[in-house]
Amino acid sequence: MSGSLTMRRKNMETKTTAQALMLANRLKKRHRHLHKWARRTDTGAFRLYDRDIPEIPLLLDIYGDAVSGALYQRPYEKDEAEEEQWLQAMTDAAAQALELRRENIVIKRRQRQRGQNQYEKIADRGLVREIREGNLIFKVNLSDYLDTGLFLDRRAMRRMINADSQGKRILNLFCYTAAFSIHAAGGGAASTDSVDLSNTYLNWARDNFTLNGFDTAILRLDEFFAGADGQEKTIAGKGCVHHLIRADAVPFLRTAAAARRRWDSIIIDPPSFSNSAMASADFDLNRDYEDLLAGCLALLAPGGKIWFSANARSFKADAADMEIALAEHFPGVKISDYTSQLTDEDFKGKKIPKAFVVETAE
Repeated sequence: MSGSLTMRRKNMETKTTAQALMLANRLKKRHRHLHKWARRTDTGAFRLYDRDIPEIPLLLDIYGDAVSGALYQRPYEKDEAEEEQWLQAMTDAAAQALELRRENIVIKRRQRQRGQNQYEKIADRGLVREIREGNLIFKVNLSDYLDTGLFLDRRAMRRMINADSQGKRILNLFCYTAAFSIHAAGGGAASTDSVDLSNTYLNWARDNFTLNGFDTAILRLDEFFAGADGQEKTIAGKGCVHHLIRADAVPFLRTAAAARRRWDSIIIDPPSFSNSAMASADFDLNRDYEDLLAGCLALLAPGGKIWFSANARSFKADAADMEIALAEHFPGVKISDYTSQLTDEDFKGKKIPKAFVVETAE
């Protein structure tokens, strides 16, 4: 081994050791602060670290006795073996700082995802936990998908929907694991209808409903709309008010409009982009949000409300832009930007996705 290579490796080890110490100190400080807040607010999972130190480009979320993390793609090339050694050192530092078992810390490689890649299974380890948010429980998988099944930056939005759902008929499009629907049901919703194309996530959503004591039925699009009583499907002879519908959102909206269905609140939390082979067409949030909102407004009961989560980092439209875009066909529609109201303690100082509330006149 040449002298220059030996020196380079020693320098790398020294730098890695110093960064591991910085990370451990940061995690201890953040955990002391956030653990008290989480216990006080009955929050079982929270964001602990998100590139707080620029040269340590990690995201770390704590879920009870485990951590789900991600290594952001670096803006420069780094030797793969060196990157893996560095990542192992950071994992060791996190385990020691948080006093957790090392095998309960999972750090994935996160790159910019398009289409359905972010939802595909990447492992089969099954590191599953049940996490509490207030009086509700959610199943999360920390190891087998890029995302865990519960988006922590939408926690405050879930609470708002919970508080606003008493007695209402709720439609949740692109429902994923149906966390919004669970909160609506927990808040006393008269019914929830949750739409997604993925069997995997609809089954996961059913698990979440079951964990919280709610009966659910998974239906095809034609089953849900079959007959005048399509929203009153039963399970084992019992009336069911919580439905999981396997369908593409756009055909669902068209079919619902033709059937003259109405909901009091509609939740839209779409991907920034999707080109699923199961969908009728690809979806781009920046391109298609106007049609999506218009389709939902056509289904909204008088005085209804749309909760719109815009997750694309590139999403540029503001409330005024959207009001102007929709004014021709929906005069009097009012759109409010709620983003600033959705920052919990663990996301202070962090950029979170935009969120809007769209309201119609009584």
